[in-house]
Amino acid sequence: MAAAAGEDSGQAPSLASGAPAHDSLLLDDGICFPKWMFWKRRRYVVTLMAFFGFLNVFALRVNVSVGVTAMVSNRPGPNGTIGPEFNWDSKMQGLALGAYFYGYITTQILGGWLAARVGGHRLFGFGVGITAALTLLTPLLARISIYLFVAIRIIEGIFEGVSYPSMHDVWAHWTPPLERSRLTTVAYSGSYIGIVIAMTGSGILAANVGWPSVFYVFGAIGVVWYIGWLMLVNRGPTEDKYIDPRELKYLLSHLGPQKKVTKHPWGHFFRSPAVWAIIVANFSLNWGFYTLMTQLPMFMKDTLGFDLEQAGFLSALPYLIVAITMQISGQIADWILIKNILTTTQVRKLFCCFAFISQSFFMLLTAFVTSPASAVACLSFAVGMGSFAESGFFVNHLDLAPQHASVLMGIGNTAGTLPGIISPTLTGYIVTNKTPEEWRIVFYIASGVYFGGAIFYSIFASGERQKWAEDVEEEREEEKYTEESYINIVSKRGRSYTNTAYVVD
Repeated sequence: MAAAAGEDSGQAPSLASGAPAHDSLLLDDGICFPKWMFWKRRRYVVTLMAFFGFLNVFALRVNVSVGVTAMVSNRPGPNGTIGPEFNWDSKMQGLALGAYFYGYITTQILGGWLAARVGGHRLFGFGVGITAALTLLTPLLARISIYLFVAIRIIEGIFEGVSYPSMHDVWAHWTPPLERSRLTTVAYSGSYIGIVIAMTGSGILAANVGWPSVFYVFGAIGVVWYIGWLMLVNRGPTEDKYIDPRELKYLLSHLGPQKKVTKHPWGHFFRSPAVWAIIVANFSLNWGFYTLMTQLPMFMKDTLGFDLEQAGFLSALPYLIVAITMQISGQIADWILIKNILTTTQVRKLFCCFAFISQSFFMLLTAFVTSPASAVACLSFAVGMGSFAESGFFVNHLDLAPQHASVLMGIGNTAGTLPGIISPTLTGYIVTNKTPEEWRIVFYIASGVYFGGAIFYSIFASGERQKWAEDVEEEREEEKYTEESYINIVSKRGRSYTNTAYVVD
């Protein structure tokens, strides 16, 4: 017997519910609202908050690149030019820029392990919030001693090191398999928007207000975001009291039981070629990424001859391209999977290898161009093409072992953090005179790393769930997610289903 729309029967919609009115607005989740009304779907709210979270993660990470450039540069004064406030040589600058990553690398695996136990949503918010608060102290400590500056950056890295591993725990609870590329690329594009805003905004702030404002402004923004995250985001749909019952039904049917993992098969992790493919890909992408993220403002200013404000803007341009192309790559990847054009393995390999080979080519081309405009264009494409890798290896953990995704992300990101430590230090030793010839060596190295990563990933990557990730008990638990269990979950909340169209068989 069919119940009419608008009738309150006091029970949950059936798992076999028919299509409600306004079919043109109906998505797979059964909610009769268009996609742009993101607040009607809690997984979209989580994605949007994650977008702003990663915006803050990278703004707090990148602002130091422009900040240090301003700290060691001459400044305009009332009676002419004033010398730099800090007399740090290139090696000390490399230490200051790389210090963050010494802390960042230490909490990757730990962050994944903790996320699986205390909840990725809690850990992600806490990590960003504490880092933002510490950023507010940076100017004070820098003026006391460079070693205190380095120390505070290391501590900030420790707290932000949990961000990516903990977010993979959030995705495991909130993103259905056929929406993963789209939702994760939307969220992770916040990283690149954060770089754009931080580099552009930091250049303007440093040139017009002074370098301390770079840390005060972005630190304050991060604290405000943390408050919003605490108010809006829960670990999973079953814990979200504002979720629409139709979305809850949809997520439970696609994700299965939401349970905490108590044991990780560490031996299988490190014996798996597919896991090593992710590890190598993470290292390869981040070598060029961190080289440019930390050193590009100096390259723009000292070698290409742009002033501080121009250097900040032009350094941000490549990351704006990434933020835009990420939306395209995520949509294309999920479309290919939905249409069954390629397998998950083929999609992951195609997108990752296309990104790396393109980046290798443009990095190599940068070493040979002679004009500043050509160099900026090549570097923009070298960074921009990396967005396709986000739909490749960066969501690959969820394919291999969704219940262990946060830990696998921690392992991969540990390798991916090594370039953040090695690259700025190595560049500091190579680029001592700031000549184009010295920078050419830096670009050669980055090009080679990208190409090597493409070869390795193309051979060993997989998009299939691994045998060691198959859990018999979990499969039995999934079978228990019947109509009755769904009704029990939503009935405990005392929900009324007024204005819900459904069919009861």
